[in-house]
Amino acid sequence: MDIGRLLRGILPEERIKVRLIDLVAYASDAGFYYLRPKAVVQPVAESEIISLFKFSHQHQIPITFRTGGTSLSGQAITDGILVDLSQYWNKMGIEASGELVRVQPGITGSMVNAYLKKHKRKIGPDPSSIDAAMIGGILSNNSSGMCCGVKLNSYHTTRHIRFILPDGNTFTTEKETDYIRFEQECSQIYTAIKELQEEIAGNEVLYDLIRRKYQTKNTVGYSLNAFIDHQHPLDVFAHLLIGAEGTLGFIAEAVMETVPDYPYKTTAFLYFPDIYAACQAIIPLTVAGAEAVELMDRASLRSIDNLKGVPERLKTLTETAAALLVEFQANSMDELHAKTNVFLASATSLSMLETPLFTEDMKQQAFYWKLRKGMFPAVGAVRASGTTVILEDIAFPVAQLGDAILDLQQLFKKYSYHEAIIFGHAKDGNIHFVVTQAFHTAAEIERYDLFMQDVVKLVVETYNGTLKAEHGTGRNMAPFIETEWGTQAYQIMKRLKQVIDPANLLNPGVIINENKKAHIEHLKPLPSVEEEVDRCIECGYCEHKCPSRNITLTPRQRIVVRRELAGLKAKGDKNTFDKLVKEYQYDGLDTCAVDGLCATACPVDINTGDLVKRLRRENHSDTANKLALTVAKNFGATAFTVGLAVKAGNGMNSIFGPSTMHNITSGVKKIIPAMPLWSNQIQAPAGKIEGDREGSIVYFPTCINRMMGGAKDNKKSVAQTFMGVSAKAGIKVLLPDDINGMCCGQLFSSKGYSDAYKYTVNETIEKLWKWTAGGKFPVVLDVSSCTHTLQHCREVLTEKHKAYFDQLNIIDSIDYLHDFVMAKLPEVRKKDRIVLHPVCTLKKMGLEGKLFKLADHFAEQVDVPLNVGCCGMAGDRGFLFPELTASATAPEAGEVKKRDYSGYYSTAKTCEMAMSDAVGKNYESILYLVDECS
Repeated sequence: MDIGRLLRGILPEERIKVRLIDLVAYASDAGFYYLRPKAVVQPVAESEIISLFKFSHQHQIPITFRTGGTSLSGQAITDGILVDLSQYWNKMGIEASGELVRVQPGITGSMVNAYLKKHKRKIGPDPSSIDAAMIGGILSNNSSGMCCGVKLNSYHTTRHIRFILPDGNTFTTEKETDYIRFEQECSQIYTAIKELQEEIAGNEVLYDLIRRKYQTKNTVGYSLNAFIDHQHPLDVFAHLLIGAEGTLGFIAEAVMETVPDYPYKTTAFLYFPDIYAACQAIIPLTVAGAEAVELMDRASLRSIDNLKGVPERLKTLTETAAALLVEFQANSMDELHAKTNVFLASATSLSMLETPLFTEDMKQQAFYWKLRKGMFPAVGAVRASGTTVILEDIAFPVAQLGDAILDLQQLFKKYSYHEAIIFGHAKDGNIHFVVTQAFHTAAEIERYDLFMQDVVKLVVETYNGTLKAEHGTGRNMAPFIETEWGTQAYQIMKRLKQVIDPANLLNPGVIINENKKAHIEHLKPLPSVEEEVDRCIECGYCEHKCPSRNITLTPRQRIVVRRELAGLKAKGDKNTFDKLVKEYQYDGLDTCAVDGLCATACPVDINTGDLVKRLRRENHSDTANKLALTVAKNFGATAFTVGLAVKAGNGMNSIFGPSTMHNITSGVKKIIPAMPLWSNQIQAPAGKIEGDREGSIVYFPTCINRMMGGAKDNKKSVAQTFMGVSAKAGIKVLLPDDINGMCCGQLFSSKGYSDAYKYTVNETIEKLWKWTAGGKFPVVLDVSSCTHTLQHCREVLTEKHKAYFDQLNIIDSIDYLHDFVMAKLPEVRKKDRIVLHPVCTLKKMGLEGKLFKLADHFAEQVDVPLNVGCCGMAGDRGFLFPELTASATAPEAGEVKKRDYSGYYSTAKTCEMAMSDAVGKNYESILYLVDECS
């Protein structure tokens, strides 16, 4: 069957993915199962969803919906059709002054919260993956999290749902007429739900079981509480969809009730001699009103104690020690302190290793939570290469939590899971445990199976707990639903699935699965790959940061494909290997911006760009490397030639029209893809730059600004503006005479020309040493990415130049304007409202705060788009692959276009070009803002 051809009757070809690399990239999610889809599709409308349901039934091909792919139990993979909702289903609207929010499934939870922030509200669910997890998964897994407990989870905070049934019928709980339609048009489903309601109501034991099970966190099986919480079958079914993991229908839209986002918070790590003692603090903290009580055993703390900034106390704890990460939240400081004091008054009876030290510093609080949220991936990062990370999610009665954990630790010893860790939401009795193991042999698989059988007995029989508190049933707990719930309740779930999806085509194998070995089948292989990325556990936290995520691959997918290649190589499947390598060239290498933002979202700082740079380097021939080195050694001539070409292009545009060069290069590019595309933002600088013979700072105008740092509207060039701003501040600037042959080396580094890069940065450091008279003066660069490149070049320097480097002070223009200039410009004429595009390297250098303070000083109102991200320009990448920048800038540009600003600013010329093209307005250096307002 040519499934791609058949699907083209429903969707356009560009939204159907059937290449080998696409199927491999989507075969994995954050869990430890693997199924390769037959096709990946990206619908944009409900009508296309309905057509896909019909296609599924017509051809008897299963269908599965996926949003963020951060699920952990195998519920977002399939060997049928995978429906990717992450790109086109991201609309949202705030209603009732922030009390309600209307959301589609493809927007991340953190983005929804970002829009709600001005209303001091947020959604109830707060999973640790909220930056990457999307609403579709948050609802379909009945997500909860660290602060929301049971009452504020997805089930309890969803007011309305619009959904599509597998038969194509569409309903919403917002319309009264749909209640009548549901009874008339879906009479079989309506009747079945009524019968199940009556059966539960008439069975006191079953009714009480359901009520009791949902007083704590529970996502095992379907949300049976819907049958007793709601009356009308439409309301019952709408709430059954919450936690149904996409097995009963498609959630097209939801209206969620929001909760307060308290403005005042205080947070602390509390240390205890052992985990049992830590558990004794849970009830006093809960009584005092703590919003979050996160438990961590010593092993989990050890997984993060080498991360930069971790409290030193963590590193000195004994082997039996444990900690609680605690947070109180309130509407006022008085209320906050009152809550804290209630706990401190009772804390004297607790066995704490030291007096609690709470912090109200927002940066420190954010760091504490980053540590906690990153524990699962951090453990995966230190696992043995080739092993798989398994995160289980269980809950016990809070009063018995300490005993239960001690028993669980005995199981770790019994089955030799010596590296196992425990952490979780202690206030709810909900703990996560992480083990790592290989699945290479039958013996290893059996070990895991026997271990899980004992875990089930411990949770269900010994403590009457729940096997899945918040991560969803998926495939790995499907065989044990009946064990936890009993036969009567399980039969109700089976009957529900049968009446809704009789053909069992909607995410089959998830939740309802008669295969008692489902939890040990379709296990994901994690073969060893390159050292830069081998620690990755495919959690997906990086994906929302990636500029190529909507056109080719994400960082996670780049790694997934590398692992597939490793597996194919081990099997000796040369044909498939060669095919995948060929497809990886464009998707994996050419369209990676190597911006490194993925590392800022990765809990273990994996920078997939480092891998891509090395692979590019290894792809270069000796001839190419020699040519690059020749260019580096003659960079002055190269820069002069490029400068002439820019002037010639500007001349062509002035004679034949402003888009002449763009049109010419666009036409050539269709024939010769390697042809760079001309941007209408390219402008040769006019006039000379005059510097001082001596100065207190050395100015290094970057080569990009020397060649094309001119400005539209006859403004001064970037370099001239820098000199003008400095003069206004009374700062003398040394401009070296021999600057024209100098480069920071970024051009060669990003392309993987290592010899050319090493030569360039060593030459540049030699010059900087001379210009600064041995490091006496700071060196200022006017493009942030170039600053970052020079600041991080030490490892490729000679010993001599390392000694020079260590005494140099290389700073960005943002540092210069904020630290040296701003205070010396007392007369400021503020602009009305401006918008900023903070470039990637500002975030990596920690300079965003200075940029914002600088902008606030010179403008009445400063906007930073919520969708701000890497523009994808990556030096010259946007000239070579303009589709990358078009895709990367689209979300941010769409937001900026909604209003007019009195200025558009950034800190890197090429990024300014990309944003100017995307928005249709002139983005320029922040230097112009300072110059025009002073």
